[in-house]
Amino acid sequence: MPSVSASSATFTFPFRLTFPTSQVNNGKACNLKMVSLGWAKNGFPSLRTSRFRVSCAAKPETVQKVCDIVRKQLALPAETELTPESKFSALGADSLDTVEIVMSLEEEFGISVEEESSQNITTIQEAADLIEKFVESKA
Repeated sequence: MPSVSASSATFTFPFRLTFPTSQVNNGKACNLKMVSLGWAKNGFPSLRTSRFRVSCAAKPETVQKVCDIVRKQLALPAETELTPESKFSALGADSLDTVEIVMSLEEEFGISVEEESSQNITTIQEAADLIEKFVESKA
C-alpha cells in the first residue's frame, strides 16, 4: 500500500492491535485500525515532518447495542456468539434483513443512514463504526 509522490512519501500500514481485555476499556478489547506515516522525500522522518494518525474502533457500548439489535432482528438464540467481526450474511441475514437492521440502528441512535452507506455495512464493527461517525458529526 505504499504511495509515493514527487515531494513526499506516505506509507500506510493497516493492522489490528488487541490489548489484554483486563487492562483496557473496562474489560473489553481495544482495536486500532490504521497507522499512517509520512515524511519528506529527502531524508528520514523527523518530529517536524512526520505525522502519525491512529483511528480507533467504535466504543464498546455502541458495538454491544449493535449486537443486541442484530440478535433481535435476526431472532438469534442467546447462546449465539456475536463479535465485532461477525458478518450479517454468516448469521443468516439476507438483503432485506440488513435493511431492517439498518432501520433499527437509525431508530436506536437517532441517525439517518444513506442507502449508499448502508450497502457497505456487512459486519457488526462496520455498523458500529458508521454509527460513531454519524453521532460524532451530529455533535
